[in-house]
Amino acid sequence: MSILLKDLQEPLFSCILLLCCLTSICHGLTPDGEALVNFRTSIINSIDVLGQWRPEDPDPCGWKGVTCDNKTMRVISLNVSHHKLKGPLSPDIGKLDQLKILDLHYNNFFGAIPPELGNCTELQGLFLQNNFLSGFVPSGLGNLSQLQTLDISSNSLDGRIPTSIGNLKNLVNFNVSSNFLSGPIPTDGVLGQFGRDSFVGNSDMCGKQIDKLCKNDAGNLQPAGSQNEKKNSGRLLISASATVGALLLVALMCFWGCFLYKKLGKNDVKGLAKDVSGGASIVMFHGDLPYSSKDIIKKLETLNEEHIIGAGGFGTVYKLSMDDGNVFALKRIVKLNEGFDRFFERELGILGSIKHKYLVNLRGYCNSPTSKLLLYDYLPGGSLDEALHENGEQLHWDTRLKIIMGAAKGLAYLHHDCSPRIIHRDIKASNILLDGNLDARVSDFGLAKLLEDEESHITTIVAGTFGYLAPEYMQSGRATEKTDVYSFGVLMLEVISRKRPTDASFIEKGLNIVGWLNCLVTEDRQHEIIDGNCEGVEAETVDPLLSVAILCVSTSPEDRPTMHMVVKTLESDVMTPCPSDFYDSSSD
Repeated sequence: MSILLKDLQEPLFSCILLLCCLTSICHGLTPDGEALVNFRTSIINSIDVLGQWRPEDPDPCGWKGVTCDNKTMRVISLNVSHHKLKGPLSPDIGKLDQLKILDLHYNNFFGAIPPELGNCTELQGLFLQNNFLSGFVPSGLGNLSQLQTLDISSNSLDGRIPTSIGNLKNLVNFNVSSNFLSGPIPTDGVLGQFGRDSFVGNSDMCGKQIDKLCKNDAGNLQPAGSQNEKKNSGRLLISASATVGALLLVALMCFWGCFLYKKLGKNDVKGLAKDVSGGASIVMFHGDLPYSSKDIIKKLETLNEEHIIGAGGFGTVYKLSMDDGNVFALKRIVKLNEGFDRFFERELGILGSIKHKYLVNLRGYCNSPTSKLLLYDYLPGGSLDEALHENGEQLHWDTRLKIIMGAAKGLAYLHHDCSPRIIHRDIKASNILLDGNLDARVSDFGLAKLLEDEESHITTIVAGTFGYLAPEYMQSGRATEKTDVYSFGVLMLEVISRKRPTDASFIEKGLNIVGWLNCLVTEDRQHEIIDGNCEGVEAETVDPLLSVAILCVSTSPEDRPTMHMVVKTLESDVMTPCPSDFYDSSSD
């Protein structure tokens, strides 16, 4: 009975919130609170983060991530970034008309940007980057006359940039990079003052800002800034209608299906159960696991949402525990097209043959009619991103150096020693996993190239993560070893500073972590990048470490070292004296 109640906890919570709003039981809550409740209701897997948002409260001012004006008690800031929240953005956000800061970046929000955001005319900062938002950029954002920062980079937005954005006279930071935007870049109003960095990573865009001529169908120069507003408005109307329809459907399903939750499960879990029911087969790369295909499939059938330990651009990750106590990580990847099987199996065979001390070991995969379930060794230390930014524990300086060294060795092996050589394409803190001793292992290598597919809009640009991407990579989408080196340099800076590459303090200045470093170097204050709370910092290691990082994040790819050179320099100048196992670069 207790297990059933636990399973029903989240859907029941959502249903209660929905019932409250639809039947006016929440009449004691302020209008701002009701808008936030509706925002919460549309989110999946957020009860741990937003569980304290209670509809019985008189106002939302004490809720996590919510800030109110002391006099009016109106909501002026909503910041729930970096919480892996998943779901569509509720149009009720537009009812928070006193909102000054909306920060939802680094989550898993999907669907359209609500046009209703144009009602939040007091907004000064809008941060939606690093999500999975799609559709057009609402022209109504041009109504936000107080807006100073607009960052919607690293999403899946398409269409053209509305000329109305040029009306935002107070706009000083603007970023739409790494999307699928197209057409001429407008030069209207303030839009003419932003340079290449604001627009790169949109292969179908053109304009003087990115040094790419715009041509019409006849091959003639097309004036930058011309728009098809009627087409955009129609698409926005369809998107808005679809969003409203989806929310109504969620409401109906919630009323009729709450108590069937345990049986039906969530979409991901239903998909997982379907994957292994009929026609699934197991392919193992190493013969050192004492399990039959039947044993593994039987365990896969027991997985549910409680076993989810991560989600990202490559798929959902589950924790799979076998009866003998061995634990594995299972990554579910949905197939992309008809020709996916043969290519995928060939490439997986290559990835499965690679073993190295500083790489996450791919054990095998489950081949099903609808997806691939990749079986990896489970690492109890979690990701480096969690260790740096979420766990609340300080990493000692020696530990940070050890992590940097391990990640460097793993990446160097991929670039120089394995056959065939592999460009990772998505080096970032969440793709560096830690074992029980906090030794680093590089994960997800090979998946970015493996999942490239024109029809699915999964490209080299989407594979990477804004803030880690080399400038030339965002422009061309062509990955090389040197683009990996740049990302590794960003990772080094993140580890020693304990700041994300796109920390809010950088965004306010129109910078990222590399821009911040360059400013500090110019003023001979580069030591200030070191995390002030880090214990055991050894002064003699700081300068050589920063020298390596500065070379790695050089604007020119030719000036960056190879990963072999990085490892050699770290060993000789930073890790000496160091534990003997760092000199053992052989595979397990």
